[in-house]
Amino acid sequence: MGDCKIGLALGGGSARGWAHIGVLRALNEAGIYPDIIAGTSIGAVVGGCYVAGQLDALQEFALKLTRRRVLGYLDFNFTGTGIIHGQRLCDVLDERMRDFAIEGLSKRFVAVATEIGTGHEIWLSRGRLVDAMRASYALPGIFRPVRIDGRWLFDGALVNPVPVSVCRALGARYVIAVNVNSDSCGRGTVVAHMEGHAQIDEPPAPESGMLARNGRAVKKLLQRQFFGRSDNGPGISRVMMEAFNIGQDRIARSRLAGDPPDVVISPRLPAFGLFDFHRAEALIQNGVTAAKREIEDIQREIAARQSVSPVLEHVM
Repeated sequence: MGDCKIGLALGGGSARGWAHIGVLRALNEAGIYPDIIAGTSIGAVVGGCYVAGQLDALQEFALKLTRRRVLGYLDFNFTGTGIIHGQRLCDVLDERMRDFAIEGLSKRFVAVATEIGTGHEIWLSRGRLVDAMRASYALPGIFRPVRIDGRWLFDGALVNPVPVSVCRALGARYVIAVNVNSDSCGRGTVVAHMEGHAQIDEPPAPESGMLARNGRAVKKLLQRQFFGRSDNGPGISRVMMEAFNIGQDRIARSRLAGDPPDVVISPRLPAFGLFDFHRAEALIQNGVTAAKREIEDIQREIAARQSVSPVLEHVM
């Protein structure tokens, strides 16, 4: 019998990444336990928590989130290199995982990040787990970049949104990829011409009193920036996220075509936005449903790989 190492590549996707929790639940329930996990952005957070034995705690945290609580975790930073400092979120991770080092985990784990300036794809496979996760999810312009080993790092989705290549490099013979953005941008159709007139939105009326002295006005402003205005117009943060997501989607399609996994699990999430962290229950269930669609094929293919020696498989 061959030793078929299973790799799991968890992609980026902001709030949609809660679906990764459901995928892991369904795989484990079916007796499928990955040996190697590579994660990008939110995929690094879920994957890191899973390998550290903290998936239950992460799920509990996610299920308690409301819009108000999501805003409460966003420590805004108007003078630095990102809108959000990120310390409050880091404190949540630190509370349970401050002492975890990647090289001491029970399974192989890599978080993917991007180096500022060079664009190098950085594989974080040692050091503090929390630092690696934080670097991997540091969206440009939203979160502050993270300095590790003299490098300034931010979101790995800029270079490797669904890190199948990492699993292959670490010796996985069967790779399961989870792409939570597969239906978020459609197929990128070219629209030759659009009829109609441009609409210039008027700025919202200012609240009474100085904004800096009016906590209520600040709160409303932040809500508009992250969740959009009441007229469905996107806030600046949503615009940045959507632009990043479109680029991530194009890169993911290209890389998955060039280095295809053995199976792709694609939760159907068109109704979920990038900031819908408060909708964890539905997102997790969508992950479960998506994984169950592929379970029989995965089990059959893994069994077939285990019955073939690595040398014979290479020849075939």
